[in-house]
Amino acid sequence: VYIPDANLGDIIGDLNKRRGRVMGMTPIGDGQQVVDAEVPMGEMSSYAIDLRSMTQGRGSYSLKFVRYEEVPQMNQAKIIEEAKKANEE
Repeated sequence: VYIPDANLGDIIGDLNKRRGRVMGMTPIGDGQQVVDAEVPMGEMSSYAIDLRSMTQGRGSYSLKFVRYEEVPQMNQAKIIEEAKKANEE
């Protein structure tokens, strides 16, 4: 995630809210930071809109798939319930 220094706290908080893990931060000069994080793909669907809002359009990001991980127990029940509802329709 490429962001202005002033937005660092908001971005870190948002990534954590999305079950993300911040792997590192690198200042790139001119008041900018690069935040490296691992975030579940399922949590990134609305990230472009949210990032634009948090940074007033001055942030950007790129993503790539890294690996599969087991879904946390509390999220498993939600996913199963949504799948059951979809099958009933």
